[in-house]
Amino acid sequence: MNITDFLPVVSTGSVAVALLILARLSRRLGLVTRTPRYYRLFYLAAALLIISAIARFINEIQQVSITINDPIWVTIYLGFPAIGLTLGVIIAWRYWSWLLAERG
Repeated sequence: MNITDFLPVVSTGSVAVALLILARLSRRLGLVTRTPRYYRLFYLAAALLIISAIARFINEIQQVSITINDPIWVTIYLGFPAIGLTLGVIIAWRYWSWLLAERG
């Protein structure tokens, strides 16, 4: 077991933490601007990434290799992070696009 085997777990977890921070910031922004509570989807996106990170961690601990023939593990490994990141980008664009808007 090598320490570099856990880098995918750490990276997935760090993106989940970034999504949680965005959720908190977007919540505060939404309260001021009275926008709908779309920030809750950040929590869903972070949960998907955390589930994927836990599955990766369990896989590294048990030294089980995931095969492409197991659709549940492939969905957790590849699908959950893809859905979570896509959802995070869409919601971040919804809340924070005003920063990129061109003025006058």
